[in-house]
Amino acid sequence: MLSKNQIKEIQSLHLKKQRDSHKLFIVEGIKSVAEVLSQEPSIISKIYATKDFILNNSIQLEQNKISCEEITETDLQKISLQNNPNQVLGICNYFIDSEEEVDFQKEFSFFLDDIRDPGNFGTIIRLADWYGVTTVYCSPASCDFYNPKVIQATMGAFMRIRVVYCELNELLKKQKVEYIYGAVLTGENIYDEKLKNGLVIIGNEANGISDANLKLINKPITIPSHRTNGTESLNAAMATAIITSEFFRQLKN
Repeated sequence: MLSKNQIKEIQSLHLKKQRDSHKLFIVEGIKSVAEVLSQEPSIISKIYATKDFILNNSIQLEQNKISCEEITETDLQKISLQNNPNQVLGICNYFIDSEEEVDFQKEFSFFLDDIRDPGNFGTIIRLADWYGVTTVYCSPASCDFYNPKVIQATMGAFMRIRVVYCELNELLKKQKVEYIYGAVLTGENIYDEKLKNGLVIIGNEANGISDANLKLINKPITIPSHRTNGTESLNAAMATAIITSEFFRQLKN
């Protein structure tokens, strides 16, 4: 049974300030925790799990010398953010920052301009992993990468995608990016464009791309619509999926 102090410490990691202070984040659910055990066991600080999870993963837990505490479903409910937590919650260490740069002549990547919804953010990271995008750039005001809801939405992709927070103008000063695409309603039809490797800016869910970053775009693009209904725009993650698919089709095949 977890003590009140343990519950309080784990619950504190639901907050960004505490995550940053301790350099720890939460991973929940059988699939996600099992994937961390398989691919990145070294980042695991501690696991809290029901008896079933421990029995089913005993070999990997022992081989990787993972600290694991058996808890009840009731305790799991107390420390989880999920409505229906599934057997296990892991506490993991932040990843070590990498200075590796993207070669924008050989790869395309994204700059997320104040994407605030954890579900959108995590889904975009999952999309990046699916299509082989290695790095995702984000404005400082974008959603926190280590937010438990982001981690959950990535479905394990958080381990394979490098996320870098920076201002767009600072990124462009440091790295040579010839083609700077922006997803806007008044851009060129993406299916008529001959796409090149570069950086694709995806705007905020409510306000789109900021005025400052709009000025830095030299390749405005749009996803054409049927234009016979009242839908004004696409969800940010949905738009990113369509754009990524077209970049992948043209550049990777």
